[in-house]
Amino acid sequence: MSETTSTTEEKKLPLNGRRAIPPNNSNDEENEVPEMEAFGLIPRGFNPRDYLRVEDIYMFKEPHEINKQEHHTDKYYNPKLIVRRGQAFQIQIYFNRPYKPETDQFWLEYLMGRYPQQNKGTYIPIVVGNVLKPGQWGAKIIHRENNSIRLSIMSSTTCIIGKFRLYVAVLTPFGILRTRRNSATDTYILFNPWCQLDAVYLDDEKEREEYVLNDVGIVFHGNVEDIKSRSWSYGQFEENVLDACLFLMDKAELELSGRGNPIKICRVASAVINSRDDNGVIAGSWNNTYDYGVAPSAWTGSVDILLEYYSSKQPVRYGQCWVFAGVFNTFLRCLGIPARLITNYSSAHDNNANLRLDFFLDDEGKVDTRLTKDSVWNYHCWNEAWMTRPDLPVGFGGWQVVDGTPQETSDGMYRCGPASVQAIKHGHVCFQFDAPFVYAEVNGDIFYTKMEKNGTQVVEGIDTTHIGQLIVTKEVGGDGMMNITEEYKFREGSDEERLALETAVMYGVKKQSVQDTTYQPQTDVEMDFQAQKAVLGNDFKVTITFKNKSRNSYTATTYLSGNIVFYTGVTKSEFKKHSFSAKLEPSSSRSFDVVIRSSEYMSDLLEQASFHFFVTARINETGKILAVQKATVLEIPTLRIKTKGELVAGKEMSVIVEFTNPLKQTLENVTLRLEGPGVLRTIKKQFGRIPMNSTLTWEVKCTPMRPGLRKLIASLSCDALRHVYGELNVQIQKP
Repeated sequence: MSETTSTTEEKKLPLNGRRAIPPNNSNDEENEVPEMEAFGLIPRGFNPRDYLRVEDIYMFKEPHEINKQEHHTDKYYNPKLIVRRGQAFQIQIYFNRPYKPETDQFWLEYLMGRYPQQNKGTYIPIVVGNVLKPGQWGAKIIHRENNSIRLSIMSSTTCIIGKFRLYVAVLTPFGILRTRRNSATDTYILFNPWCQLDAVYLDDEKEREEYVLNDVGIVFHGNVEDIKSRSWSYGQFEENVLDACLFLMDKAELELSGRGNPIKICRVASAVINSRDDNGVIAGSWNNTYDYGVAPSAWTGSVDILLEYYSSKQPVRYGQCWVFAGVFNTFLRCLGIPARLITNYSSAHDNNANLRLDFFLDDEGKVDTRLTKDSVWNYHCWNEAWMTRPDLPVGFGGWQVVDGTPQETSDGMYRCGPASVQAIKHGHVCFQFDAPFVYAEVNGDIFYTKMEKNGTQVVEGIDTTHIGQLIVTKEVGGDGMMNITEEYKFREGSDEERLALETAVMYGVKKQSVQDTTYQPQTDVEMDFQAQKAVLGNDFKVTITFKNKSRNSYTATTYLSGNIVFYTGVTKSEFKKHSFSAKLEPSSSRSFDVVIRSSEYMSDLLEQASFHFFVTARINETGKILAVQKATVLEIPTLRIKTKGELVAGKEMSVIVEFTNPLKQTLENVTLRLEGPGVLRTIKKQFGRIPMNSTLTWEVKCTPMRPGLRKLIASLSCDALRHVYGELNVQIQKP
């Protein structure tokens, strides 16, 4: 009985003994603000109409008007006022009579959340003064005419990011008169990379245009030998996307008072982007089955994902690393934090973070999948966000790694970052957050280790250059690739690189030294492995080359294992086994070709068409083992996109998508997606089947809204074939 009464009491009282007021972590909730706040008893003859009264507030919120132009927010497809913090904006107030500064007294109030408090930055009263101080809240009159005044308002450079409610309060002798709640005067305040006092200030205009204002980007994938690229629509200015991004912070229960801090925002966002442990935005799936959801490769951008999550409040299925990174990039750019998407080729997923990835070999020199727990991802995508780091020593601001892909837990949740890129390069991995994990992703060594019968481990080979071979992002102002490997690490083998490694080890990154294990490699024979470029559905050959630099004759028992892998380096199946004995004459080279037939790999092929080859060779005379591994990716056919009609804003045009099936089989249950920010919202279409060698044509009519250079992006997905993309740049003319 007592239990039931206590629960009813709890329902009545949302408070607990620890807090005076409940947590204020929703930007959506509101409190009620009285229109008349009396100071005491009101005399009978009091008529509020006798006093100064606000008739209307004009916000200058149209895209072509001064506020959105000066604040670089004119691209947001949102009818309300959107400004950036630390920079003045204007509003005009119309009163019922001319304003008399000698006797009339009024002020502005900006409120956020259910429990606005001045010391938390969620209740901001602004009295009109004579000067605006940079970086502080204030307002001054810049123009008076008839019954109206125009105000210039300055927001603080540390102000909370989100949607504020605006009230105008007028003082009368008997109480305060306020304007009625009017959502049309709501004001969004965002980060300001154009303002020197803002924590996200970026000093290069071209970089700001790329990292804040560009709504399409490039994802680099494939592998280091065969780099592929595809476009991704970030769409941070599309309708409702800003509200969806603010909702993510509510979902993560980030206290409103913490939302002016980009470090906090990045940290909670890296957890809420994935669905692990908090029902976040995207559910990951790496097992090639995507029931009741969309295959990760089919998405063409972030907008559909964010809007679906915003309306359903349930994780959207499914994503892999570039989808998490694409959506995270949209979130950051939308709020005004400069951000870019990064690809690390040959990324180490080191389960015990000891900077050493162990590949265990069995007696024959084959990789033992039972013992091998670490994996090398062909590539892994994460994000960098630009900000100062006042929580770290000087010099660690700038680009910070943030990663929304759920790989390992950090402080009990699947999240990663922000970790300073500069700290990772110099090995200062003691600085928060998650620097050791990122350091291992770009710096591990691969150890080929053989387990002897008595349990001792013999190291047969060490590869120090395979991990983090290439780190790239899209170039500023173009679609090309920018190599940023040097931002993360010193040149392989240089003194600085060794020093950074020793620093990282000193700060607690575990590294087993080679001295712990016996290691005497075969130095007088070299083995190399090359795979021919191949198109999906065709045969191709691989070549193993031995170079015997000694004066001895050797025979090498060689084993080639071809595996179909997920892009995460995890094997799905071995489709090719081939052994041969190679006679190696003194001081000479010899090559061996092995043909890989399409019939051997097509039935098991995974969506990224990735293969992973292991070659191990035992030199019979010495018993030593040579090992090499290489990932290779097939060429996947592309979609062709054309346009028909005039390309003019406000006029109907046609987009035509074509695809020819190159496989020796019929494609079934094919889904096409097409989108282009500012030209058309995402459209999907199902096609039953495409017979081999036949061509599918799909025509879509649309009316582009905005002039300028735009990008159309299309994808095709079906069970037999994924990662099929096409894109087209279109110049939309002014009407």
